[in-house]
Amino acid sequence: MPSKSAKSSEWTVRESESDPMRAAFVRTIEKLRPGEVVSYSDVAARAGYPRRHRAVGQLLGTSFDALPWWRVVYNDGRLPPVNPSLQEQRLLEEGVTMKRMRVVESPLGRFASSSK
Repeated sequence: MPSKSAKSSEWTVRESESDPMRAAFVRTIEKLRPGEVVSYSDVAARAGYPRRHRAVGQLLGTSFDALPWWRVVYNDGRLPPVNPSLQEQRLLEEGVTMKRMRVVESPLGRFASSSK
């Protein structure tokens, strides 16, 4: 997997300086490990801003590849409509089990077998 480019690192720093809530989201998303799949709501809650899941989506929509956006899905495991094929491919590469563009099981996170 390619490393972060200088451009994406600059984006992350800029976002962190602009808004404390967005900075908390960035930190939370950057901590997600390969195979860890969570929901937008999970990110918001972990960052200390429960019920701000839409703001998480807005952030990821502008992050390009600066953040591991593919590890964030809807609460029920469905993939959002933006780049679902690429998201599915990246999740499969991280050991996530998918069925019809929906996360069935993941090694870590909301969909890990031990969390059910």
